[in-house]
Amino acid sequence: DLCCPHKGLQAAEVSVFPRWKNYWVRGVLSLAMISGFFLIIYLGPVTLILVMTVQIKCFQEIITIGYRVYHSYDLPWFRTLSWYFLICVNYFFYGETVADYFGALVQREEPLQFLARYHRFISFALYLAGFCMFVLSLVKKHYRLQFYMFAWTHVTLLIVVTQSHLVIQNLFEGMIWFIVPISIVICNDIMAYLFGFFFGRTPLIKLSPKKTWEGFIGGFFSTVVFAFVLAYLLSQFQYFVCPAGYNSDTNRFTIECEPSDIFVLQEYTLPAVIQNTLRWKTVTLYPFQIHSIFLSAFASLIGPFGGFFASGFKRAFKIKDFANTIPGHGGIMDRFDCQYLMATFTHVYIASFIRGPNPSKVLQQLLVLQPEQQLSIFHSLHSHLRERGMLPPAAGRPE
Repeated sequence: DLCCPHKGLQAAEVSVFPRWKNYWVRGVLSLAMISGFFLIIYLGPVTLILVMTVQIKCFQEIITIGYRVYHSYDLPWFRTLSWYFLICVNYFFYGETVADYFGALVQREEPLQFLARYHRFISFALYLAGFCMFVLSLVKKHYRLQFYMFAWTHVTLLIVVTQSHLVIQNLFEGMIWFIVPISIVICNDIMAYLFGFFFGRTPLIKLSPKKTWEGFIGGFFSTVVFAFVLAYLLSQFQYFVCPAGYNSDTNRFTIECEPSDIFVLQEYTLPAVIQNTLRWKTVTLYPFQIHSIFLSAFASLIGPFGGFFASGFKRAFKIKDFANTIPGHGGIMDRFDCQYLMATFTHVYIASFIRGPNPSKVLQQLLVLQPEQQLSIFHSLHSHLRERGMLPPAAGRPE
């Protein structure tokens, strides 16, 4: 190399060029995916179709890996039963969602009333049919492998379908609970990649040799800042902060409400140390911006472990990616491995620290009651409001 320095230079160029080419391909396709994501957000309820499509593709990628690993054994009914169980589980979860959020519509249609009333029994019967088919498909020489694949299918359902159901639940709480978690995971992924690409020197974890501490730390701070700014921007619009409701009169989704307190600007007194340093006594923020810090911290510090888990899974089966659907990125599951973990955390966070009674959901539940039950609740509510002084004392008792 000392005698022929041009050879070393050529070798360096060869090693660097693929790196930049990969960076370019990933960057262009990342921008395309982000643009498509915001287009779907603009279209509103079509987001549900996106979630369903991603779920099916992720399920297909994981099941295909299992089929490739054991295809030489010609296990009977494996793929057929896997897709059958996917249909059963989706029927259960989406049926629960329809009953919760579209109660008025269900009550107007007699066939839907029957399906709603016996929904859980029908769901169990469908699953039981698949369970019996699996037992009947058992072959003596393949017992162990068949039970492996039965467990494979159910773990896949737990990871993919359950998490996608939680995404939809978050969506009904308000678009902001869908957009912010997904966006901050995307931001963390991009910024960690960029910081690692330009400054990465120290390996982070053996499961993912390309991950570095520089990328991990840089991604964390970038994501917190991004989430804080995004939360401020979205909190100003009713379209993003209002829970999705169903208007039985117009048969359409409605996104209108009086924004809850976390989406109303409030003044906060800064700690004395910060006051002395910055010369500011107070700051005006949306409370959701504070929540966004916790969401982004999880996305940056814990979320990547979803990716590490996926890396370990792929190494176990000696594959580079779940699929080759997206050039430079791999399969859909390669892009959503952290999103599913984030969806669960967001759902738990909302249930633990945010969610209060949903008037729209309560009304939907009241509408499915019998007339005499509705009248009894009306009288009780009327008396309660009079006792609290919210109705004039002179108001006559309802007939």
